[in-house]
Amino acid sequence: MSATRYRRFLKLCEEWPRDESKKGRDLGTFLRQRVAHAFREGENTQLSDPEKCDQMYESLARINSNMYREKFPRAKDTSFTGVTVEECRMLLSTGNMQQMDEEKKGLWKTLMERFSSKPEETPEKPTEK
Repeated sequence: MSATRYRRFLKLCEEWPRDESKKGRDLGTFLRQRVAHAFREGENTQLSDPEKCDQMYESLARINSNMYREKFPRAKDTSFTGVTVEECRMLLSTGNMQQMDEEKKGLWKTLMERFSSKPEETPEKPTEK
């Protein structure tokens, strides 16, 4: 029975899309890594909780088949912000995320320099007697 589960997960991994714009954060790549880890011995892997494995497979298969998207159609293909799927994909790409991180570091460094520098000391005026 473990062999059947293994083959089902392999088929799901083949169908699951990879998003090359999300290096290190791609769900398809993460899924493949988890399956490889869970089935280290391939078809000969002995599962400690076969029922949980089946539930996980069914959940992932529903997501992959867009079951919920079809069951609950959206009026528009945008988020509540009005951002389209393509705009969201572009914003969340690894290159764009790295650029935003660099800009944040630049802003943070600027703020830290501005607020952590000691105020210039003004020489005391001699007091008249």
